[in-house]
Amino acid sequence: MSPALGKYWDPDGARYGIPTYPYRLAPDGLATRRQLRACGLRPGGQPIAAQILWHSRRTRSGPRAAYLYRTELALPVRPMTPARRAALDRALAARRTCPTCGQDRGYTIPTSIGTCLTCADTPALAA
Repeated sequence: MSPALGKYWDPDGARYGIPTYPYRLAPDGLATRRQLRACGLRPGGQPIAAQILWHSRRTRSGPRAAYLYRTELALPVRPMTPARRAALDRALAARRTCPTCGQDRGYTIPTSIGTCLTCADTPALAA
């Protein structure tokens, strides 16, 4: 058994409180939120069934975790209603509208700049 396998292998949950598996070694019947969504499902209020732990070089605070849910208890994704679609369209339009010139630029305004690229390149035109 590899050191990483032994470190994160806890199928009965004695060490971590819930069943824990190393990266890519979760048993069948368990899936993350993204995996459920790809199948057209959602957790549907069920509790976390298990977790996957792995070491990442991106974080120094410890191992990363992904929570797993039972696929047999998952519910279908709720359909998009016309009201939800309209609200989503308004939210995306607000992200594309420049606060300086007020035009819909067709791309998401960078939050690092706070304005569209045209206004950021030519501050004299914005004033």
